[in-house]
Amino acid sequence: MSSALPDPATVRTLFLDAGGVLVRPNFDRVAAALLERGIEVSARALDAAEARARKEMDRAAERVPTDSERNFVYFNLVLGQAGVRRSPEADAALVALKRYHDRHNLWEWVPPGVEAALAEMAGGGRRLVVVSNSNGTVRRLLERVGLARHFALVVDSAEEGFEKPDPRIFRTALERAGAAPEDVVHVGDMYEADVVGARSARLRAVLLDEAGLYPEADCPRIRSLGELAEHLRRPPAQK
Repeated sequence: MSSALPDPATVRTLFLDAGGVLVRPNFDRVAAALLERGIEVSARALDAAEARARKEMDRAAERVPTDSERNFVYFNLVLGQAGVRRSPEADAALVALKRYHDRHNLWEWVPPGVEAALAEMAGGGRRLVVVSNSNGTVRRLLERVGLARHFALVVDSAEEGFEKPDPRIFRTALERAGAAPEDVVHVGDMYEADVVGARSARLRAVLLDEAGLYPEADCPRIRSLGELAEHLRRPPAQK
């Protein structure tokens, strides 16, 4: 597989993952929940540990079948990478955070540059679509954090009944967007779910690897959405 970014002229529609690409966990909220239970760790330390935890989660994805179960494993991996040992207090904090996530979505922090990159890519004549493994709250979350206006369509796995890497979620997005596979590039932060899943639906894929932890990946990698927006400044070719 080529590691070169796709030719801008061939990209008419962008599918984008939500968590890890558009939004990240609110680690201020996570740190506060831990502190309430006597565990002191900074939001900065948790954020610094997140990329390594995510790669571990990526490797374990096949052994953890559902998004809900993966969230618990994922946050335990984040805590472990940040030096927080598993304990009843830590588990209680994660249970409280899951209650918040189930209602509101904990992935509520928008990294700097994301909104500008979305505006540029949409303004360049491309259609933007969210394809996310989530819990049914992504559409409301994107409205709450001010990103919804950039997207023509949101496909949330909890509403569809299947998750990435299942090709059906990508095919559903293709059908609803009225897009042809050859005109679409999917951008995600998990190799197994996003790259393998997109390819199973005959889509090209780009891996968002902001920490440079996937040097072995057989796909194009970017450090930020801004990098992709800069690459795509040439508008797509008209059909």
